[in-house]
Amino acid sequence: MMPDHDLRNIDALLDFYAASGVDAGLDEAAHDRFAESAAEAQARAGRQPVADRGAEARPIAAPAANPALAASAEDQALVARSAARAAATLEELRAVMEAFEGCALRLTAKSLCFADGNPAARIMFVGEAPGGDEDRVGRPFVGRSGQLLDRMLKAIGLDRNLAYIANIVPWRPPGNRTPTPQEAAICRPFIERQIELCDPDILVCLGGPSAQALLGSRDGIIKTRGRWFEYATGSRTIRAMATLHPAYLLREPRQKRLAWRDMKALKAALENPPPS
Repeated sequence: MMPDHDLRNIDALLDFYAASGVDAGLDEAAHDRFAESAAEAQARAGRQPVADRGAEARPIAAPAANPALAASAEDQALVARSAARAAATLEELRAVMEAFEGCALRLTAKSLCFADGNPAARIMFVGEAPGGDEDRVGRPFVGRSGQLLDRMLKAIGLDRNLAYIANIVPWRPPGNRTPTPQEAAICRPFIERQIELCDPDILVCLGGPSAQALLGSRDGIIKTRGRWFEYATGSRTIRAMATLHPAYLLREPRQKRLAWRDMKALKAALENPPPS
């Protein structure tokens, strides 16, 4: 039997791999790539060793590329926009996103984190991308950031039955890295259609990337937060605000005072809607 300390070391290593986005093995057995000869490395890459190439040698064909992933981000964004526009309901939009192959993040993520909360709510929160906890559960904002968001909502008399929560990018980037601008651009048509179908009265962008993607802000989140913007859903214009992301507040708890100001402004806006 393996000693307990070895089992703990293995568990710690697996946890590290999972947090880093390593969630799939490439072979049944481990390989020491540093110990490979040049010929072995060339063979693994799909090439014959130079010494073995002769007049009769034939090149080894490379594996066929996935045309959906080979296309440019602009092309995939157009495909996403067309598919999103065809979805008449949130259920149809979710099905479209589950079938979409234009974003490589879906290949490394475990789950599509579509949304959480009440789609008929008057207020909608949009973050950046799911993390490890969200990827395992399949819902946005369920980890430590989500727990803080729940407390922020509770402080102004809301909960997930009175709010709707989603992300710009619905698939977890490996290792919880920041989504690239190309990944965000490809996924933006989906969140825009999601907002349009939910039709909230108020849109709240959680963090700078969300504000940049949806509100067109070029300032940092500290300058952007707390200001009111207009957001055109396609059917009407609604009010929008950016505030600090809960993950940022966990790292910088002193900034919670700014987020509290924003939450109070949101509460006042919900209680005193502007005239039609």
